[in-house]
Amino acid sequence: MHIFHLLLKNNGEWRGVMRLFAFGFIIVCLHALPYFVLGEDAHMRVHDNLDSNIAWYRVLVRSGELFGSVHATIPQVINGLPRNAYGTEFSGIVWLHALFPPVYAYGLSQLMTRVFAFIGMYALLKTHVIKEKTAEWIRVGVALAFALTPFWPSGMLSTLGMPLALWALLNIRAGDRSLKNYVVLTLLPLYSSFVLGFFFFLSAMFLFWIVDAWRRRPSIPLLLALVYMTALYLAVEYRLVHSFLFSTEPTSRDEYFHARLSLWRSLRLTFKNYIFGHTHVMTIHTLIILPITFIALYIVWRKKWWRNERLFWQLHVLNFALSLWYAFWFYKGWLPATEAFPFLDRFNFARYHFLRPMVIYVLFALSLRIIWRAWDRRIVSFALFAQLVVALLFHEQIVYRDKPTFRAFYAEKQFQDIKQYIKKPVHTYRVVSIGIHPAIAQYNGFYTLDTYNNFYPLSYKHQFRQVIASELNKNKKLKEYFDEWGGRCYVFVDELGKRYMFTKQSNKRIRRMQLNTNVLYDMGGRYVFSAVPIDNAKKNKLKLLRTFEHEESAWTIYLYEIERSETT
Repeated sequence: MHIFHLLLKNNGEWRGVMRLFAFGFIIVCLHALPYFVLGEDAHMRVHDNLDSNIAWYRVLVRSGELFGSVHATIPQVINGLPRNAYGTEFSGIVWLHALFPPVYAYGLSQLMTRVFAFIGMYALLKTHVIKEKTAEWIRVGVALAFALTPFWPSGMLSTLGMPLALWALLNIRAGDRSLKNYVVLTLLPLYSSFVLGFFFFLSAMFLFWIVDAWRRRPSIPLLLALVYMTALYLAVEYRLVHSFLFSTEPTSRDEYFHARLSLWRSLRLTFKNYIFGHTHVMTIHTLIILPITFIALYIVWRKKWWRNERLFWQLHVLNFALSLWYAFWFYKGWLPATEAFPFLDRFNFARYHFLRPMVIYVLFALSLRIIWRAWDRRIVSFALFAQLVVALLFHEQIVYRDKPTFRAFYAEKQFQDIKQYIKKPVHTYRVVSIGIHPAIAQYNGFYTLDTYNNFYPLSYKHQFRQVIASELNKNKKLKEYFDEWGGRCYVFVDELGKRYMFTKQSNKRIRRMQLNTNVLYDMGGRYVFSAVPIDNAKKNKLKLLRTFEHEESAWTIYLYEIERSETT
C-alpha cells in the first residue's frame, strides 16, 4: 500500500512537471507565431538585421556563390565583395533563407532558437544548479524568461545556446558518457556563430578546466570535449579562419580602432553595461532581475550563507567583471598593446560580455531560490510573473511597431518600378543610396557601390572615401566613424549625420552636399537612390529623373542620374 501511494505521488509530480514544461513550450511557440500570421507585415529589428543580414542571405543565395571558393567574389556588391564576407555555407540560418521565403525563415529561426534556449536553460538548472523537486516552477519560469529575451536574430544560438552547451559539458565532467551530450556539442556549431558567442564561451571553459584541474583531478573527457567542439567550429567557420590567418589582402578591419575611451568614460560604460546590458545581448534584467539579485545578496549577507551559496556570489562577481572587461576593452590604455599586436584591433575581445545572458539568468534562478527559502513564495511568483511580462513587452511587434514592416522596408514593388523605368540589365550599372540603407537596393537585386559588411578590401574603402571626403571633413563624428571602422561604407552626408532611414513622412532636404561624383562615375555608379530631395543636385552633377512612391513602401525615392563629367 505504501508503494502504491508513493507511485501515485510520483506520477502526480511527474504530471505537474510535464504541465509546467508544456506551458513554457507553448508560450515560446506563441512568441514566434506573429511572423507566420503577419508574414511581410510583421515588424522586426532594423539594426544589424533588416539593414544587413537578411539582405546578405538573399544576395548570397542568388549569387550562385553559396559554395564558392575562399577566393570567390560576389559582383553585386562593391564591384566584387569577397565571398568570405558572408560567412560559412554550413550555417543553419543561411539554409533557412535558401529554402524558405525570408519572413518565414526568420520566424523559423526565432522559433528554433527560443525552443532550444528554453530546453537548454531548463536542463542546466535542473541537472546542475537547482535540483530540488519543489523548485520546478522556478526552473521552468526562469528558462521561459531566458528564452523570451530579445536576442540578436542572426546570432541564432550563439548566446542562447550556451546553457545547453554548458549542460552537456558539465554532464561529461560528471562522468556522463551518453550520446546526447555529444549530439549537442556536434549540432550547436551548425546553428551558432563562433566569433559572436562560442569563441568566448569555449575559451572561458578552457580556463574553467585549468582551474578545475588545479583544484581537483583534471577531467580528460571534458578537455577532449572542448577540443572536439572547438575543432568543429573551426571546420564550420573555415572561411573566417582563412580570412583571418591566410588572406594577405588588407581589409577594412585593419583600420578598426577601439582603444579611445578615457578612464572616466570606461567606468561609466561599465555601469551602463552592468545595469542596462547591450543591444546584441539584451538581457532585459534592469527592472526585475537586478533588484531581485541584490535582495538575495542582502539575505545571504544577513544569514551568513556565503559557504552554502558560493555559486550565487561567484556569479555576482563574474557578472560585474564581464561588464568591467567589456567597458575597459575600449580604454585608451590599450593603445600600446594594439600598436604592438594589431590583431587586438581586428578581433573584438570585448565580447566576453556575451556570456552575461546565461550568467544573469542562472543568477536570477539562484536568487529566487534564496528568497523562497528565506521569505515567501509569493514574492518569487510575483518576480517571475513580472519578468515574463517584461519579456513579452519586448516582443519585436511591440518594440518596433513604429518602424517600417518587412514589406515597407524592402519595398519590392516600388523598386521593381524603378528597375522598369531604368530599363537596363541591373548588372550593367551601379547605384548608391542616400538616406536609406543600401541593403534595400541589394535585396531588390541592384548592384551597389555602397554596403554594410563586417569586412571588405581596404583598397575599396579608400577608393570610396574619395566620394565622400568633403562630407567627412565637415563632420568630425562621421569622419571618425568611417575612418576608424568603416563597416558602413555609405554615402555619408553631413546634413543627415548618422541617420539612414528617412521615411516618406520626412520633410528633410539636402542643401549643401558635396560629393565627388566623378569618382563615383568611374567606379561604375550611374544612379543615386535618395530618400530626400537634393536641392543642389546640379552642383553634384546629379540629374533628377523621377520620384517614386508606393502605398506599400516606407520611402519616397528620388532617382538621380549621375552625369558624366566633361573632364572624364
